[in-house]
Amino acid sequence: MNKTILITGSTDGIGLETAKKLAASNHDVLLHGRSARKLDEAERQVRAMGGAGSVERYEADLAEIGEIVGLATAVAAKHQTLDVLINNAGVFRLPQPRAANGLDLRFMVNTIAPYLMTQRLMPLLGKDARVVNLSSAAQARVDADALTGHTQLDDGTAYAQSKLAITMWSNHLAHQHAATGPAMIAVNPASFLGTKMVKEAYGREGNDIGIGADILYRAATSDEFAAASGRYYDNDARRFGDPHPDALDPAQNAALVELIESTIAAISD
Repeated sequence: MNKTILITGSTDGIGLETAKKLAASNHDVLLHGRSARKLDEAERQVRAMGGAGSVERYEADLAEIGEIVGLATAVAAKHQTLDVLINNAGVFRLPQPRAANGLDLRFMVNTIAPYLMTQRLMPLLGKDARVVNLSSAAQARVDADALTGHTQLDDGTAYAQSKLAITMWSNHLAHQHAATGPAMIAVNPASFLGTKMVKEAYGREGNDIGIGADILYRAATSDEFAAASGRYYDNDARRFGDPHPDALDPAQNAALVELIESTIAAISD
């Protein structure tokens, strides 16, 4: 069945390859990026797949609260329903890791932006819809001061904490919306794939990014993920498994979501 699927960070890497696979299977693909030039090229490549579905493009910087809200508003203005949201956009190493609002960009883009996007798009996401969140094998206990911008961490630590945080709020929202949907699924697409992020972080070529695109395609469309809300899929092990223990603790998940909500409120004033 044709699905309408929004993929954040889909101008390169796993996001773009996933968009191409989905378009080739006749799904309607909503591309997102923060560069008009990159969106031009991504749109060209996705349309070249020759699928029967439509292709749309949305430009927004996920480091800015106003642009996140604007992106969700723009999508809602054109669509009454959304079948899948893939929160793929992410950052690891940056020359200036602090956002204009004072937050660490790793937490802002990897954790807070996808949370806000999901909440803003919730009215479009029905019971059978899915939210696929990009987690990682790298997960570390979240420092509240780091998430709120009061402590600066090194690249790897900030990234690992931001990825545990997105896994934690995935589990919390899965429980919160268990009766009404959508499904919330956290996915480690596989370690050391050949993305721009891996090249910048480790200075070497990674593995085939098609490995990551394949699992995101399955998470978005296949029956095996239909009842997977609240679960974590580890593509290194090629199976569902347990994330960091903190993400299995409902009280810690709820506290993390409360912290995200208060942080969004503080930077939205």
